[in-house]
Amino acid sequence: TMMMNRPMIVALLLLLTISLVHGFATTPRFGSATSTSARSSSSLSAASYEFALLFDCDGVILETEELHRLAYNEAFRAADLTIEGEPVVWSVPYYDILQNTVGGGKPKMFYHFREAVGKFPMVAGKSPPATEEQQQALVDALQAHKTQIYRDFIEEQAVPRPGVLELMDEALADPTIAVGVCSASTKEAVTKVLDVTLGAERRSKLNVCILGDDVERKKPDPQIYNTAAATLGMDKSRCVVVEDSMVGLRAAKSAEMKCVITYTSSTAGEDFYGEGAEAKVPNLSNVNLEAIFGPLREKGLDADLLPGIKDA
Repeated sequence: TMMMNRPMIVALLLLLTISLVHGFATTPRFGSATSTSARSSSSLSAASYEFALLFDCDGVILETEELHRLAYNEAFRAADLTIEGEPVVWSVPYYDILQNTVGGGKPKMFYHFREAVGKFPMVAGKSPPATEEQQQALVDALQAHKTQIYRDFIEEQAVPRPGVLELMDEALADPTIAVGVCSASTKEAVTKVLDVTLGAERRSKLNVCILGDDVERKKPDPQIYNTAAATLGMDKSRCVVVEDSMVGLRAAKSAEMKCVITYTSSTAGEDFYGEGAEAKVPNLSNVNLEAIFGPLREKGLDADLLPGIKDA
């Protein structure tokens, strides 16, 4: 019998998925990733926390955007996606635009095919998916394969960004600060990142962990941060978000929260102050709790954050 290589197998599976879809629709799972840790279930109630510190994951806890881009391109290659005879490939400059425009993996693909390019790709030489159900099935299958590839990359290459674990540990040790992670990525993808970078003990201490599967609307919609504040029972004006991209900043500001940007090489050129960021820094190595919350305690909730530390 003739042996099929991996790209051909993946492409055939994608085509089979599309052909079998009739009236298929995905339903987001709400609340599956939210957690209440030992810190919040102990004698301290949620009302005992004075402030909340909420971390994005990709780009904040570790710089993952290039790994995401490579994983998407490998999934596109394995499925043999082409548009007008050219393979679907996301370049570094184009992915920089995508990550600062659209939150979440599936929305990125829909944006690319429906808006940026204006057409869906052929799959292994077959006609592009014509119906919304077929298009959804293709994107679902691509995202699932991409996530598996990404998880392998994380296992091999994950390194936390400078200062992030130190700041998180300081916050976890402070009984007046609630700590959470809010990421637009899927539970399967983020769980691997958190397992590798934070470890089980640190994860167990988080007061809240809300992921892309837990909300219907992705960043820049504020739903993920509104949900975090509601889960914590925290006034949003007392929440400080750590983000790395314009999409994340817009989600935080739309939720009426303060936002500190730790930018990456992909987002360094963005006008974060023009969009309302309270501070921006190249990394968190010089940032501690006092720099964030000290001014808020001493001068009120409108105080300047990270004085003497943040970029001009």
